[in-house]
Amino acid sequence: MAKHKHVNQEAKEEQSQDPEEVIEVSAEVIETPAEDEVEALKEEVVQAKAKADEYLDGWQRALADFSNYRKRIERDQAQLHANTVGNIARRYLDVLDDLERALKNRPQNSEGASWANGIELIYRKLFSALEAEGISRMNVEGQFDPNLHEAISQEDSPDHESGEIIEVLSPGYTIKDRIIRPARVRVAR
Repeated sequence: MAKHKHVNQEAKEEQSQDPEEVIEVSAEVIETPAEDEVEALKEEVVQAKAKADEYLDGWQRALADFSNYRKRIERDQAQLHANTVGNIARRYLDVLDDLERALKNRPQNSEGASWANGIELIYRKLFSALEAEGISRMNVEGQFDPNLHEAISQEDSPDHESGEIIEVLSPGYTIKDRIIRPARVRVAR
């Protein structure tokens, strides 16, 4: 109660004074924080900003790591798919070669010709199915390259230079620029 009386007494004194003096007195009554408190608050803001930057940096790193992980998984899955398709296709490439050899020696009479047409249809379907999986036949003309070709034999040939391919015995195949079977060739000495 004494405190309340004291406040009322100050209010009465302010009413009796000049209004400009009242403003000055009121400004003196408002407490300003001590410089130590301001510095402490500034330090807290700096620490909070540093912690926020640290969290942001950690979040950005985690996001980048996750993005890299996702890309690596997608790349690994694509590679696994290509390997699987390549392994399965390798089994059918020999069948494709056999069909191709059978078509080179196709019978010419009417009964054998219809049979050969059926074999050719099977050959084209198998070849189309392999192409649909991204498998393509390699172009093997020119010089022997051990990265692309498998030399079955080396022979003397007056028509060919040394290291030149004489004949392709079975074509090579790739899947997305990866060799799944090298071409089997005869090479000139």
